[in-house]
Amino acid sequence: MYFVTSKRAGYVLFCMTPSGRAAIGLSEGQKVHLFERAAGGEWHVLKEWNAAERSHTDIMLALGEYEEPASPQDLLALIPSS
Repeated sequence: MYFVTSKRAGYVLFCMTPSGRAAIGLSEGQKVHLFERAAGGEWHVLKEWNAAERSHTDIMLALGEYEEPASPQDLLALIPSS
């Protein structure tokens, strides 16, 4: 899977999956968020990590080994535990 970099207020980095159903963001407060996009286009946080404990780069590298699943929730199973 690859990621498409975009912009989102409050985020230093915001990258979407190819389908746009999920995204990973690094907040200005150094929190890493895994998002899912709701039917209306709103982004909802599925999971949050402290960037000092789990970086957005580590998550993106881990997910890069897989094809994008149909459901954003299925991404959580693909991220190795720390």
